[in-house]
Amino acid sequence: MPKHVVALVSGSGWHVQDLIRAAGRLGLRFDAVPFPRVSALLGDGPARIEAGGIDLGAVDGVLVRMMPPGSLEQVVFRMDALHRLEAAGVPVLNPPRAVEAAVDKFLSLAKLDEQGLPVPPTWVGESAREAIDAFLALGGDAVIKPLFGAEGRGLVRVSDPELAARVLRALERIGATLYVQKHIRNLGRDLRAFVLGGRVLGAIRRTAAGGEWRTNVALGGSAEPVTLDPEGERLALAAAEAVGARMAGVDLLPDEDSGRLVVLEVNAVPGWRALAGATGVDVASAILEELCSTGR
Repeated sequence: MPKHVVALVSGSGWHVQDLIRAAGRLGLRFDAVPFPRVSALLGDGPARIEAGGIDLGAVDGVLVRMMPPGSLEQVVFRMDALHRLEAAGVPVLNPPRAVEAAVDKFLSLAKLDEQGLPVPPTWVGESAREAIDAFLALGGDAVIKPLFGAEGRGLVRVSDPELAARVLRALERIGATLYVQKHIRNLGRDLRAFVLGGRVLGAIRRTAAGGEWRTNVALGGSAEPVTLDPEGERLALAAAEAVGARMAGVDLLPDEDSGRLVVLEVNAVPGWRALAGATGVDVASAILEELCSTGR
């Protein structure tokens, strides 16, 4: 009987289609179910966690492909469900604690810093007045980021104190956490390493589009294959391990001032379209093989 894998997803775009292709190639039974269809039943016989009517406690593995937006209660319930599955012995990729750590920019950066990995100087808090002081202390050239988010969405680079003050006060008014990170001087290029099962599966160099400082391919950046040097590979593996991720997209930025690599971010629900296209690596098959390699 083929192994049964369920991916918790948001939509049915390219990544889901690539997983369907890879599952067919590997002879797996595969279902992609929207995360909001996860439910739980308690107190009426054995506890059950389901997704679209599928008993997730009976499958061979659950892949967290995407964590769609939701209310605090919805996101907490989704994470609780993943924790219950893991406690029941169901292989979950990524483990829920890794997803929780990586989705929160402050928590993931704190874990990286705790392990002695080089990260950009960063201030996080709730007071706009204190954030403005931090902006100036960080050199007056900073990136203001949402605590949650990916693909470069919501990032604002500011080098004017008056504009920084307006942005920070506006965020304070809507109850946002203020995340102010020193801008690292660079040449408009960074590295994305895809870590899977304790190895670097592949890596790309991303170059920002003209007139854009963000390198994300989703924002028009370009990608080319690259082989990490030993230091880059060490940092990528250490960053994934710091947040407890078996699968991670690790962003490394060459700092033009220090001459060293800085760990910008760890994504525990990483995309791979640009990396697969640039490197030719069958990332989807490797992910499913990694998930199925964990016996119950």
